[in-house]
Amino acid sequence: RNCTVLCSCCRPDGDNMAIAAAAIPPSSRGLCVPQRYVLAFMGFLAIANGYIQRFCLSLAITEMVLPNDREESDKDDLVDLTACPYQNVNSSITDAIVHTSAQFDWSEQTQGLILSAVFWGYVLTQLPGGLLAERLGGKHVLGVGLLVSTLGTLLTPEVALLGPYYLVAVRFCIGLGQGVMYPSLNVMLAQWAPPQERGRLGAAVFAGAQIGNVVSMAVGGLLMRFTEGGWVNVFYVFGAAGLAWLALWEILCYSEPESHPFISDEEKQFLMTQSVGQLKRRKDLPPTPWRHIFSSVPLWGLIIAQVGHDWGLFTIITDLPKYMKSVMHFSIAQNGLLSAAPYLAMWIFAVFCGGIVDFLVSRKLSITLVRKMFISVAASGPAFGILAASYSGCDKVLVSVFFTIGMGLMGAFVPSLKVNALDLSPNYAGTLMALVGGIGAISGIITPYLVGLLTPNSTLLEWRLVFWIAVIVLVSTNIVYLLTGSAEVQPWNDPLALEDGRKPSIIPRKPSSQDKVSAHILESGAVAT
Repeated sequence: RNCTVLCSCCRPDGDNMAIAAAAIPPSSRGLCVPQRYVLAFMGFLAIANGYIQRFCLSLAITEMVLPNDREESDKDDLVDLTACPYQNVNSSITDAIVHTSAQFDWSEQTQGLILSAVFWGYVLTQLPGGLLAERLGGKHVLGVGLLVSTLGTLLTPEVALLGPYYLVAVRFCIGLGQGVMYPSLNVMLAQWAPPQERGRLGAAVFAGAQIGNVVSMAVGGLLMRFTEGGWVNVFYVFGAAGLAWLALWEILCYSEPESHPFISDEEKQFLMTQSVGQLKRRKDLPPTPWRHIFSSVPLWGLIIAQVGHDWGLFTIITDLPKYMKSVMHFSIAQNGLLSAAPYLAMWIFAVFCGGIVDFLVSRKLSITLVRKMFISVAASGPAFGILAASYSGCDKVLVSVFFTIGMGLMGAFVPSLKVNALDLSPNYAGTLMALVGGIGAISGIITPYLVGLLTPNSTLLEWRLVFWIAVIVLVSTNIVYLLTGSAEVQPWNDPLALEDGRKPSIIPRKPSSQDKVSAHILESGAVAT
């Protein structure tokens, strides 16, 4: 019998029964839970936990740091005529009560340095993480990385008491752990995601970023408002969630279908017959074709698009809570919920776009055209929303609506920008994702510190300049991608064919003992797509 922990359908062994069962789409066989969907769900939770731990400080720091009191400036006639007023006394009293837990007198520049530190480490481990995942498998590389991130999160409250530069060091270590996250998951998706499901599975996994931001902001705000420990509890609760995920990850997920003890034979054969498109790892993987990779125009177009996307995204994720508090004067609970709304909208739109992308591809529309369409939506939508919000003045409703709509449209990047590395080279997806993500994450180093420099007094006019810079970067990098981007498999994806002068192709797996079953399935055309 072939019974699994997550699959209740059991059947007798035998070639004829295996062939008959494999002809039924694995995703619709009784009460079975296909393991590629389990992996997608756990990958979703991995990214959600990563983003929660990375950005929970963005909201918490508004309550950790003593408020910037501009009353003395006002007395010196340096009054900001565009400053938004507090709308009622009760909210000011509530904020004052919450601020009793604030104990750090850090300047805006110091806060920017702390918030950017995570990206210093994040950039450094992208490429090593991708290379390790391609050769060792993504499961343990990702697990170790998020273990480091989780421990750093749990230590944050104690380390912050030692001084800002100790906190910078811990945030740097959190970034080192999280740098392997996307490369590892891309390597695993190359093993587990059939081409016709790549848009949906990719959207499901990478949408964890948006849910992570929602939880980080909404739950973090409520924890700080309604629990006795205040901001300290944010790091303890989210650190504990990371430990729970690690335990499930080690039990349920494996780097490739061949090594998974719980997968059904039918699903394993389904994935093999769909030719997911990657080489077996370790000894079968040819040396990385660095020269061809670094001279690839489509890859550089993707990298530039990622830089623009990350600039807009990290500007909002890292600093929107500060804008909502210091400029719009929302209370901490309101700040958390309203800062979460754009990412909830982004997640909903990302899932919607994933289905649309798969539909368009199934209709034989050019994959390159589809990718460019959705990446353009993901760049122009936020540009409009950010700019409109910055010119909405002190209208809290309009500001919240425009930020939510604009950042919601950014969700189109998940089934386009985030899976484009898989299009270009399934065999070296981890390496490409490391390069793309690593260079793109440099935006995360620059933007928080730049915001700190440009907004020393946190005035509306200072923030408007920040938003204009984000708009220009988003639009200009998107234009570059439209001119240079592609979704075609690149010749260097198959180094052996490149050397022999053959037409580039996806390098196949070694033949297995189940080839007769696979051949029968292909001849019958019974495997659902």
